[in-house]
Amino acid sequence: MVDAALFDPADPTALEELLALAVEIAEEAGALARRRRTEGVAIAATKTALADIVTEADREVEDLVRARLAAARPGDGFLGEESDAAPSASGLTWVVDPIDGTVNYAYGIPQYAVSIAAVAGEPTPQRWDALVAVVHNPALGETFRARRGGGAWLGDRRLAVSEPGPAGALLATGFGYDPATHAGDLARLADVMPLARDVRRAGAASLDLAFVAAGRLDGYYERGLNPWDHAAGALLVTEAGGVVSGRPDGRPGNEMTIAASADLHERISQAVYRSR
Repeated sequence: MVDAALFDPADPTALEELLALAVEIAEEAGALARRRRTEGVAIAATKTALADIVTEADREVEDLVRARLAAARPGDGFLGEESDAAPSASGLTWVVDPIDGTVNYAYGIPQYAVSIAAVAGEPTPQRWDALVAVVHNPALGETFRARRGGGAWLGDRRLAVSEPGPAGALLATGFGYDPATHAGDLARLADVMPLARDVRRAGAASLDLAFVAAGRLDGYYERGLNPWDHAAGALLVTEAGGVVSGRPDGRPGNEMTIAASADLHERISQAVYRSR
């Protein structure tokens, strides 16, 4: 058991230990999610809209992550999608999406992830400092990881954001569950399309951000993200040399999240904020 009171966020060794813990737990959680997917998915409830679902596996996977973190670091806080938040005594909070891409998961589409980040300070995107990040894709067995100041990695490959070619940028986005927001989302997409060679809408924000970090996508933007949707992925992008911003207060958040290389980030920002 690591004593949370002894953790120094400026110590690279301490950050590596924190990252190793996150990787271990994310991969264990991912194995559970994949196993439950093969057994069949039960819808537990809807949340903000009929299309916004939570499965029994979401809750079980979050319980596993929360229990493992509490056992290893009992003084840390917890902010997850499916359970009540817990305050931090150590100054660190774990921000967790147990299954990002739940609709994909429910339909059997292999585009979902376990997302775990550790942040210092107040557990809100406008105030926290992200320290470590893990996005694990159980279907492909890929684990994207980063620590502050240590780069972003997939296996032994250091990641770097890409620059779009002459044909334009390969972009990703998403749409909210509330039908009332769809017209605005589609209008924003029309504003962005002149920058794009094509657009992907894959359904898991953490993986979209991880793919920007890995250069599989040139850029990503989306309205309506929650803290657990972007906490890990945003650090992956910045440690891969990219820029992540949004609203409110210039930080990624519910009003907007944008991630890309510096030049493309500026062009996406101009497009999405042009008339809004």
